[in-house]
Amino acid sequence: MDHTPDTNGPRPPFGDISDLPRHEWLEAIEDIGEEAGYFEPLGADHCVIFLDDSPRLLVTFESYESITERSDDGLPLGLSFAQKNGWSHLAIIAHASDPASHWFRAPNIYGYFDRLVDDGFFEDFDQVTFYGAGASGYAACAYSVAAPSATVIAIAPQATLDARLASWDTRFANTRRMDFSTRYGFAPDMVDAADTALVLYDPHIDVDAMHAALFNRTHTRLRPLRNFGADPEFEMLEMNAIEPILVAAMDGALTEQAITRALRKRRDHAGHQRRLLAEVTAKDRPVLTARLCEYVLRTRDGWRFKKALKAAQTAIASRQADKEPENSAG
Repeated sequence: MDHTPDTNGPRPPFGDISDLPRHEWLEAIEDIGEEAGYFEPLGADHCVIFLDDSPRLLVTFESYESITERSDDGLPLGLSFAQKNGWSHLAIIAHASDPASHWFRAPNIYGYFDRLVDDGFFEDFDQVTFYGAGASGYAACAYSVAAPSATVIAIAPQATLDARLASWDTRFANTRRMDFSTRYGFAPDMVDAADTALVLYDPHIDVDAMHAALFNRTHTRLRPLRNFGADPEFEMLEMNAIEPILVAAMDGALTEQAITRALRKRRDHAGHQRRLLAEVTAKDRPVLTARLCEYVLRTRDGWRFKKALKAAQTAIASRQADKEPENSAG
């Protein structure tokens, strides 16, 4: 397989398919796959497209819902990242309306990855990075076992939905009967062969923190994302933090410094600022509240921060008058 980059420059855009209904969208994805490299259906609920552009391969797991909700042009996020950076891209896509398909637990997918292993597909690449979020993050971890020494980046992944191990996660009632005990089943075990596995999650979301704890192995790095909420991938996309992390992974430079640098943009992200405001006010920290509000109001006009600043200033003045030290707990 020739991974020599196209010397004629970047591949032209594939077009906007964001407004297409599901069946027409899938037809467009098939056309894109065939134009870029190949398209292959994996049973009735999944498919795969492959873009062959370089010795660096990004493998993503995405669903119709996540793609059409988060991509301006209706194209897989991984495809956009790969095109921009000149990478090869393998996208496994769940396109069925059944939410159980989003965990990519299907014999056709097992067989597909078995075939990739038998063909030595991943051995043709110098760098392989698996990426996914939520259920797709589970899949990215689970199937990374097919590419030893790969890098895995998973945002708020589930470790398993096996009731024996994760009965405390009641968010996915429609998928409780799925079998997570067979092949490619327990995601924390499947990343054993990875060179680096990075799990990002918000520790304030209890169920996500509990899943992350199951990934706590010597070869896995856990990175808390305080105040990113129940959907940290969305927040990271909004602040353009995912692409630089993927670039660092592809460059073999996924250091703590690189991750921190990518996440630094959270300081100016409105959603993160609102959640941080809620945290410091709930902890009765008027000085910290005032500092946060003053920082935010230097760059934008926010009514809730004005209101919180006024309340914090009143509380500070009252405590100074009473000579009451600020609560330093928590």
